[in-house]
Formats: sequence, structure tokens, C-alpha cells
Amino acid sequence: MEDEKDLREALRDTLAACGYTVECCSNGPDGLDALCSGGCDLALLDRMLPGMDGLDVLRQARGAGVRTPVLMLTALDAVGDRVAGLDAGADDYLAKPFAAEELLARVRALGRRPAEWEGGAALCRGDVELRVQDRLLTGPSGAHTLSQRECALLELFLRNPGVTLPRERILLNVWGPDSDVESGNIDNYIHLVRRRLRLVGSRMELVTRRGAGYRLEADPC
Repeated sequence: MEDEKDLREALRDTLAACGYTVECCSNGPDGLDALCSGGCDLALLDRMLPGMDGLDVLRQARGAGVRTPVLMLTALDAVGDRVAGLDAGADDYLAKPFAAEELLARVRALGRRPAEWEGGAALCRGDVELRVQDRLLTGPSGAHTLSQRECALLELFLRNPGVTLPRERILLNVWGPDSDVESGNIDNYIHLVRRRLRLVGSRMELVTRRGAGYRLEADPC
């Protein structure tokens, strides 16, 4: 969903060249209809659209229960703008101008996220189920209630299985861009989540990749 014709056509051609089937919209109302139709696996959404702002499109779609991953594209890159986009329901945020290689990498990353269970009530990966709303983790040996931060951290990894997540992304997604939390707190929460996984009897493992970040492995060797 992009109102600038040249950029819209460039995005279409770039994605099509990589094998994606692309449907283009040039205004907010058409974009909302496309999202709510349920036929999209991923949406690229411009922040500033005629007829309806991109944030309003996203809020209305999420309010209608649309769970489609959304990558927001915008020329507005201040911290407050990024927060507004993420709070409205965006899964990722990319500032203009951007390189085609980065756009494609982010599209691939969002495409690797596992599908949620019907109704969006739970996430399932490997031998565990996480009911996000209840913060309840269930595994082969039972269930355990997580703290809000533990739940947010584990949810991030369950949505990105097998992907090494750098510390910067973890801080942004779990603590937020305005947080002054120390990086060492990530280590503490990684330790806690590892304990929770063991507590419910899971074989899944949060693996440390030195200098790169952390990765959730469903079937560690």
C-alpha cells in the first residue's frame, strides 16, 4: 500500500522478481479492504496514505482481528513515529529511503514467523504452547505462568524460530525504543525463560550466539 506511483511500481517489480505475488493499493480505504479480505500473507504499508492514514488502516485491521504481518514503510523515522507504528500493530518498521536488499531481508524474516493458532489465542512451536493473553506456557511436563516480560520475550522467539535475534532487536521489541534498561537485563531474562522451558519439560533451547545474539532451537542437538 503505497501512494507514490514510482515507488509502488518499483516495490512491485522487486518483489515479483523474487517470486512473490503482489497486489498494489494506492490509498488507505483500498488497503484496509485488501487487509481485511484475508488473502494477504504479508502487507507493506505506507504511513502516509490518501483517504486514510496508514496508522488508522492498521488500527482498524487489527481491531477487526486481522493477524497478517505488516511491515510499515515511512519517511517519518523519529522515535515517537516508530513507537506509534509499533503500538498500532506493525510487526516491523522500515524508514525511507531504504535498500532493496534490506526490504527483502525483512520480508523474508516476517515470512518465517510461525502461524498463530485459530483465533490468535495461542502460539505453538516445537513441544510448547504459549497462551499470550494468559501468559501461560504449557509443555510436556505441565504448565507455568510467566511474568509479562518473560512472556513478551518468549513470544518474540516463538515468532522467529531458528532466527538469531540481536540484542538491539530484543531490547526494541520487548522493552521498547525509549527504555533505558541496561543490556545486561536481557541476560537475566534469557536465563529466566530457559528455566521456564525446563520447568515445563520442553526440549527447546535458547542458544547464545556470541557477538550475534540469541536463537531459539526447537530440536537442539
